[in-house]
Amino acid sequence: KQAKLILYSIFKTKWADIILSELKYADSMFVGFINGKILDSAIIGVICYVCCLIFKFPNAMLVSVIVGVTNIIPFFGPFIGAVPATLLIFIDSPIKAVWFIVFVIALQQADGNVIGPKILGNTTGISSFWVLFAILLFGDIWGFAGMLLGVPIFAVIYHLIKKWVFKRLKINGMENLSEEYEAEYPPNEREKKLES
Repeated sequence: KQAKLILYSIFKTKWADIILSELKYADSMFVGFINGKILDSAIIGVICYVCCLIFKFPNAMLVSVIVGVTNIIPFFGPFIGAVPATLLIFIDSPIKAVWFIVFVIALQQADGNVIGPKILGNTTGISSFWVLFAILLFGDIWGFAGMLLGVPIFAVIYHLIKKWVFKRLKINGMENLSEEYEAEYPPNEREKKLES
């Protein structure tokens, strides 16, 4: 409430409304993405723990925590977590370490193709190319924090640029281009809700 008061005291009502609308979109994007990733990672950690017990991998709890926590990082997280987890198992049994690598690959395929999409439900509205680009760019700029928060930050930037381009097309009398784009790449349900 105080931030809203400050916002309306500094800017004219029109601009304060626009800023507030975009801040709500950014908040929704960050909260949705981070909550979804945490839930997804917790599920992967539990599945990993249960399977580690079934397959009798050593250090099941520690290995599962490493795999679950690093799974929060999109794309590279599972591989980052698999390295120390595999080394922990390798110390005890090299054969089991090889089987663990096979298991992690299968687990990540299930996560990437079934579990993750179901939970996240395309929360960001950007393609996988842009997700990878955001992770590499913000990971290079801010390290681990950039890899973690790069996707929602980039999604907000992408949203702002898209709105600006569509507005400029309308001003230039070329809204048919934006209509063609929306027909070919319709916004998902989450985007429609956030924009209304």
